[in-house]
Amino acid sequence: MDNPLSVSVLALDPVLDAGAKSSLYGSPEITMVLPHEPAKVAVVVADRVDGQVLELVRTTRSAAYGPEVVLVATELAPDEARRAIALGARGLLRRREASADRLVRTVTTAADGDCTLPTDLLGLLLADPLGLPGEPSGRFGPAAPRAWAGPGLTAREAAVLRLVAEGRETSEIAEELCYSVRTVTAVVRDITQRYRLRNRAHAVAYAMRGGLL
Repeated sequence: MDNPLSVSVLALDPVLDAGAKSSLYGSPEITMVLPHEPAKVAVVVADRVDGQVLELVRTTRSAAYGPEVVLVATELAPDEARRAIALGARGLLRRREASADRLVRTVTTAADGDCTLPTDLLGLLLADPLGLPGEPSGRFGPAAPRAWAGPGLTAREAAVLRLVAEGRETSEIAEELCYSVRTVTAVVRDITQRYRLRNRAHAVAYAMRGGLL
């Protein structure tokens, strides 16, 4: 990374704020900025993902400079993950899993427009993407779709998208699935074009919300 990535930390608890900052300060890839300053990524740290935290995710993502949002929480249930993703979160981590290295990787992945989730949580969401009623329109945004009316994903597309959601690089996905890098790139491009999505992160979020996987 040629220039350090600007990152801010937003926490309602000063202890959580200090812990997240200490994990990020040592990375040469990152430069810390104040919460009110423009940042490429904002890390929201919380104990529980309640309405106040979800509102913080929403308002942070919709700020004028539009930072990507990484949410780190002590507890993170599937329904909370769905809501956070619907509001624009691009990375989700549980605090017990947020080592300095993993937090930095999640932040840099979010900055690249990709989405990272804990593997076990991703599995639960993919197994039951429509387990909850759609969110009502209002302060937390429009309702999530109950189902997608268009064609589903092929087995190859689903496999690639699962690894994208884990934050894997294109080369890593190609190696694990025994595909060429060109094939993986083409698969992701086909998904985003078919569903008119903005990028890989949007594809992951849309698939989980719409039951495509």
